[in-house]
Amino acid sequence: MVGEVQISGAKNAALGILAAAVMADEDVIIRNLPDVSDVNIMLEAIAGTGAVVKRLDRHEVLLNGSTIRSHVVDNSYIRKMRAGYYMLGAFLGKYHSARVALPGGCPIGVRPIDQHRKGFEALGAVTSIENNMICVEASELKGAYVYFDSVSVGATINVMMASVFAEGRTVLENAAKEPHVVDVANFLNSMGAHIKGAGTDVIRIDGVKKLHGSDYTVIPDQIEAGTFMAAAAATRGDVLVRNVIPKHLESISGKLREIGCTVEVYDDAVRVLVNRELHSVRVKTLPYPGFPTDMQPQITVVLSTAKGTSTVNETIFENRFKYVDELMRMGTNITVEHGSIAVIDGVKGLKGAQLVATDLRAGAALVIAALAADGDSVIDDIEFILRGYEDFERKLRALGGDIVMGDDEKEAKKFFLKANAV
Repeated sequence: MVGEVQISGAKNAALGILAAAVMADEDVIIRNLPDVSDVNIMLEAIAGTGAVVKRLDRHEVLLNGSTIRSHVVDNSYIRKMRAGYYMLGAFLGKYHSARVALPGGCPIGVRPIDQHRKGFEALGAVTSIENNMICVEASELKGAYVYFDSVSVGATINVMMASVFAEGRTVLENAAKEPHVVDVANFLNSMGAHIKGAGTDVIRIDGVKKLHGSDYTVIPDQIEAGTFMAAAAATRGDVLVRNVIPKHLESISGKLREIGCTVEVYDDAVRVLVNRELHSVRVKTLPYPGFPTDMQPQITVVLSTAKGTSTVNETIFENRFKYVDELMRMGTNITVEHGSIAVIDGVKGLKGAQLVATDLRAGAALVIAALAADGDSVIDDIEFILRGYEDFERKLRALGGDIVMGDDEKEAKKFFLKANAV
């Protein structure tokens, strides 16, 4: 793959920001929204509560929470995604009441909500699960000290949102430090919240009475950027990835350099090129600033044709190697030990195959593998991929990839890829 690619707004940041936006009773404009199914489903769910949701263009939306008539978020759409639970923190903070469908999303392991409930209860809420709904109620919310037993992005964002309207100070310890946590905090502050420490493991929130309107731009997507960086490495290409925050990519850039890629860093771009043989490394997924779990399948594909034996240790989700069976159809030599460690013996090349996307990031990784393979490939169940990547096939074609989406009802959930097009 050779050329330049422009990165869209961060899906995971956008979902938290959209939930937080309805905490204000004034107009809020969100810019640089990625046009992906998860974001569009979230907007439908928000509109279903009665909030004003007005699309200004493909990547901009205006929201206003003053017309909300229901604190219940339960529909067939929201059950398909994880981030719907952010409405809990938003509605608990604003209305002291919320009922939201249990989270769905990709089948990559258990996504417990115990830390969310712990934080809400510390603020004074009563939580329960009834008929596959998470229910939270409070007569009042008071600032509290919350220590998260495990680092959780979702719980950090959710409890942070609820704390914005709690009386007094809330301290969140062992908080997640991911870029999208910081982006949600910055957005809340732009509406008048008082949040300090986002990006560290201690976040302090001083409660306020109300929030006001804002005009805010979502950060670039760290994982989309990393996916295209991995695509450049796997195809032994040369790709300039534009509209990024390089600091957010340091763990990915560092690992690609360790493998043997050349990574050049600019103010708002990174270039990945391969001009020598790639070799094996050890990878361990960790919370930010460690190597992201959402980049684990993509780096596994890169290592599948690197010289030597690599290991990838998944420490975040327990079912994240389901895609390995699909890669084995392509001629890889990968063994999964104890369900959490992949041992990868590099092979000389991959061959095209009929594949099935098992989740969002694994689906993207299979596309990368197919682009690097000899022979044609077909990838089924691409709706997983469309949840998180805007114009994925168009961007890949611009880099020289021969990829098309099925254009009739029967083939609409498939990608078709030709061999080694660069």
